[in-house]
Amino acid sequence: MIITLCILLLLAYAFDFSSSKTKIPSVILLLILGFSVKQLLSFVHITIPDLTPILPVLGTIGLILIVLEGSLELELNKSKLAFVGKTSLIAFLPILIFSFGLAYAFYYYGDANTTYKMALSNAIPFAIISSAIAIPSVHNLTSKNKEFVTYESSMSDIFGVIFFNFVTLNAVINTERFVNLFLQILVILVITFIATIGLAFLLSKIKHHIKFAPIILMVVLIYEISKVYHLPALIFILLFGLFLGNLDELKRYKFIERLQPAILNKEVKRFKGLTYEIVFLIRSLFFLLFGYLLETSELLNSKTIVWALLIVAAILSIRFIFLKLFKIPINPLVFIAPRGLITILLFLTIPISQKEALANKSLIIQVIIITALVMMIGLMSNTKKKKGIEEEIATPENEED
Repeated sequence: MIITLCILLLLAYAFDFSSSKTKIPSVILLLILGFSVKQLLSFVHITIPDLTPILPVLGTIGLILIVLEGSLELELNKSKLAFVGKTSLIAFLPILIFSFGLAYAFYYYGDANTTYKMALSNAIPFAIISSAIAIPSVHNLTSKNKEFVTYESSMSDIFGVIFFNFVTLNAVINTERFVNLFLQILVILVITFIATIGLAFLLSKIKHHIKFAPIILMVVLIYEISKVYHLPALIFILLFGLFLGNLDELKRYKFIERLQPAILNKEVKRFKGLTYEIVFLIRSLFFLLFGYLLETSELLNSKTIVWALLIVAAILSIRFIFLKLFKIPINPLVFIAPRGLITILLFLTIPISQKEALANKSLIIQVIIITALVMMIGLMSNTKKKKGIEEEIATPENEED
């Protein structure tokens, strides 16, 4: 099993390494690989224990580290505020519009016991862009487009999780619940400020040769404890990453000097490197395991394929409208709206009492694969177009001229 796991992760690395050239999202190859391993084990009659309970654990750790990885890369200063505000709106508004629209469809076509609130809980996971797939897939885009995708997908994860928890955990939605949500956001901001300063201080002061693992463990611990109290914990992850990634912009504040920013910057660079490595391992294991757990009947379910195609068409249509409305370049960004880790994770946490028959595992799988394929085609066509323009520029004009 150890040999097999090592080989699978090395293949995952090869997929990740080659995806920038092939434009095939590594998630598709990982799903195929995981599915193939299951068929092979079945063929040689090797039985593996049920691995389903591991999936949510890997998904949660992956989500934390992927948002942290993305936020560490983001540059934040006064000149970026308008861009961040615009990106946040593009992340937030489509989630609301798509979720309420799809919820109505689930409610209208669902069984008689389906309430609109139940339908909304099942619709929200489909509305969220997966940063786990989007961020690693855009390395070859311009820095502006990469920055947009990183901000948008990270904010989409945060807004989506907050919205999902608000709808799912509250039996009744009224003014009191909105006040509670506002208070929860205030509490997590206070926790974020205290925890961020504390963790940054430890990062600059710990002299022991093991220093990054305890920091990551504390980040995960704070996230999980916040989740227990239904606090929007992803806000902490995003702000912690932004703080560490933008120390140079914060030097003018006196309390930053006590953190020894010159030393801390060096440690942050090393911390980033370790985070990238762990994110790769967790993300690869998650999608390999998800591919392994796929059933052929779920993948080729003809009853859900029409729903999946209509959902993807709605995703792209709403995305096109908002990109156009906010004057963001359409191509290739309109195609970069994959669903993935966060969709699966939220789907698995929907209480059984709120499950909707239409929003089943087959539909989730098909939407994830179709959106990943659409992104792949969009990135490939963008690369061909870019190469064509470059060749046209490089070709000398008519020699007679």
